[in-house]
Amino acid sequence: MENHHLLHQSQPLKSRFKRVCVFCGSSPGKSPSYKLAAIQLGNELVERKIDLVYGGGSIGLMGLVSQAVYDGGRHVVIPKTLMPREIIGETVGEVRPVAGMHQRKAEMARQADAFVALPGGYGTLEELLEVITWAQLGIHDKPVGLLNVDGYYNSLLSFIDKAVDEGFIAPSARHIIVSAQTTHELMSKLEEYVPEHSGVASKLTWEMEQQLGYTTKSDIAR
Repeated sequence: MENHHLLHQSQPLKSRFKRVCVFCGSSPGKSPSYKLAAIQLGNELVERKIDLVYGGGSIGLMGLVSQAVYDGGRHVVIPKTLMPREIIGETVGEVRPVAGMHQRKAEMARQADAFVALPGGYGTLEELLEVITWAQLGIHDKPVGLLNVDGYYNSLLSFIDKAVDEGFIAPSARHIIVSAQTTHELMSKLEEYVPEHSGVASKLTWEMEQQLGYTTKSDIAR
């Protein structure tokens, strides 16, 4: 009984996630709070023994998260298209080449058990909203977290609440987004997340999204 207690004590932050995908800006932002949050998120993943999936790059918040995870001895996986080094800088971790942007995002989603968005711009928003939409469509039921550093995403959350009020987003789909102002609170909420939306489509649908996404889906989008 005593041994069991000691074993439990030695693993206080055992996570349900093996890998978390992080979306964030390639800029550090103007406030030191953003940089601090990126480093804290990286350290939180290390502490919980979670590996990182991200889009690559060593500049801005992306670089801070990946370096913290890498320095902590966790695995860093980067599914990315071949982008000029002068845009993204040197990367740390295992680079997995993919054919295009859609496949890159689908591969990041497939690799991860949860998603976290730090502050960022158009690219961060686009990736965040896509994984939220995929959850709404039932392609996955993985938790999606928004790290709302210093209220950075307040206006986005207000917009989404307005969309719920106006009947464009179902209340159950609003629940897809988990938000918190600190990394520890956000990760704790993600660990406890239970989907309220309609559930995951058949495995075939998810597999088709991965295997056919770059051709069929993009053709439909045209």
